[in-house]
Amino acid sequence: MQVDGTPYRTIWLGDDGETVEIIDQTKLPHRFEIARLETMEDAATAIKDMLVRGAPLIGATAAYGMALAARSDPSNDALSAAYDHLHATRPTAINLRWALDEMMQALSPLSPSERPARAYERAAEIADEDVEINRGIGRAGLPIIEAICAGKRPGETVNILTHCNAGWLATVDWGTATAPIYMAHEAGIPVHVWVDETRPRNQGASLTAWELGHHGVPHTVIADNTGGHLMQHGMVDMVIVGTDRTTASGDVCNKIGTYLKALAARDNAVPFYVGLPSPTIDFRVHDGVKEIPIEERSGDEVAKITGRTSSREIETVTIIPDGSPVANYAFDVTPARLVTGLVTERGVIEPTPEAIAAAFPERVRVAA
Repeated sequence: MQVDGTPYRTIWLGDDGETVEIIDQTKLPHRFEIARLETMEDAATAIKDMLVRGAPLIGATAAYGMALAARSDPSNDALSAAYDHLHATRPTAINLRWALDEMMQALSPLSPSERPARAYERAAEIADEDVEINRGIGRAGLPIIEAICAGKRPGETVNILTHCNAGWLATVDWGTATAPIYMAHEAGIPVHVWVDETRPRNQGASLTAWELGHHGVPHTVIADNTGGHLMQHGMVDMVIVGTDRTTASGDVCNKIGTYLKALAARDNAVPFYVGLPSPTIDFRVHDGVKEIPIEERSGDEVAKITGRTSSREIETVTIIPDGSPVANYAFDVTPARLVTGLVTERGVIEPTPEAIAAAFPERVRVAA
């Protein structure tokens, strides 16, 4: 996607053909900086400390982490240790394990001398596959926006609400929830995006707003609790969010607060869609509320906030009283019954076990 007219992906191989470069998302929206990953430990730190975030990008970064590990030591023991180290960085996003499994499947049958080259090749394939998956999500979701536009007066705006960042910054390119939005924008459809700030890490305000603005998509940042009010007053035509893990039955695990948006959408008859790349489906899990581990992150993410001062300095301040305990649950689960449709690279499907299995039969066989 475009950053002020220059095309970028979120992760790419450096000019030396060995190191990996990423957009450091902890510096956004106030600074645009590129970070270099030279070791597997660098990749693990980038995932854990959220220099990269979003399930698809986490998976691609883990794949390149395995490539960096293979470059350093391609032995069985070293690759197994790298797998475990990378897998422990983020417990909720299923793409992490999927990408690591793909890398081990590609490398295990080879001799150690053959592994480094194949590791870089497979990591690049995973990144390219993610781009194509997201492009497919965009093509599948575009008709939804076109249909809404067709029901409006000429020139009237299609208002879309999203939550957190499921944009190109959460993937390798295009994004999941944003892919249909970008395609609609490029097709000349007048779209406007309501961007939830998404506390506690503010990925909507700092990332989604940043990428939409730099690509030229009209948008407005709102407080997290504003969405229901907008829906009550007919100011939202559809909701589309991303997902970090989706169960075989269609339950959707996404950034904390997504469930509340789905409830408000149901109460106001606003369609609620999920941009769903197939690697995010976990066919081994059926009840999202009971079975998906919900990551609990540092209380500092709630207690503190980082921003730019009037003197343009970047500072972090504390916003709660000293001594107040903090709970920081990173995700929640939206039951399938609240989801209008899953927008996948193979079309828009119902959030039911039967429809999901029919759309991705090869994934069902692997899980079995």
